[in-house]
Amino acid sequence: MAIVRIPDENRTLREASEITAYLASIGIDYERWKPAHPAAADAAPEQILATYATEIEELKRRSGYVTADVIDVNPGTPNLETMLAKFNREHWHDEDEVRFIIHGRGLFHIHPRTGPLTAIEVEAGDLIRVPRGTWHWFDLCGDRRIRAIRLFQDTAGWTPHYTDSGVDRNYQPVCLGPAYFPPQPTEIRS
Repeated sequence: MAIVRIPDENRTLREASEITAYLASIGIDYERWKPAHPAAADAAPEQILATYATEIEELKRRSGYVTADVIDVNPGTPNLETMLAKFNREHWHDEDEVRFIIHGRGLFHIHPRTGPLTAIEVEAGDLIRVPRGTWHWFDLCGDRRIRAIRLFQDTAGWTPHYTDSGVDRNYQPVCLGPAYFPPQPTEIRS
């Protein structure tokens, strides 16, 4: 389940209905998918696309997407820092950014034209659609791992258009998921 933070209001949302309603109010589509036919997190991209073919085809039909692929980012990804530098500063796209998270976690910061900046930590099972023209940026969480199905409206993919507002420098990429909280020692009673 996603975790939504509104840093300027010192507010965190963790309930599904509250998250979905709040994100809809700022133009972000969010769904939680429970796979009827799970695939291993390390399955081949073709297997993952086949596993989620029904859901992908529904999204294509509903929103006009024409292609889907699987992206796999981990600490061993060549030129990881260079790749991340393209997306961890505020930008927008000419088409929707759609991600269904298969494995790992990441952090979308959404900067609505009206309303407070919102951080959305996504994890496996989360589907997010950031509409074209939405100012945002993306960071990985501490484990530096995410695997996701991406959908595109144009077969050429999308290019980031940077806002150069500098707002992204004011917010740290802090994830609140399981890795954020250190394991607590187990109390042993005699």
